[in-house]
Amino acid sequence: MYNPISCEFFDQLDIAIKRKIPSTIIYFNNEEILTTKGLVNTLIVIKGKEYLVLDNKQEIRLDLIISFNGKKYIEI
Repeated sequence: MYNPISCEFFDQLDIAIKRKIPSTIIYFNNEEILTTKGLVNTLIVIKGKEYLVLDNKQEIRLDLIISFNGKKYIEI
């Protein structure tokens, strides 16, 4: 089930894209918690689910992001 992100989180992503801020993202991938770093290039929607796309073309579903640049969005 997809849970939409908060407006505050969307604003953080928008700032990171516009200012080309190197970002650290901690997120769920299946049963694992992973960390990745990179520049967020854009946000896309695929089948009603929002994703961020990093400069290395990696796509991460927004509602699975635990932490973005040190700010928590999901409690684990």
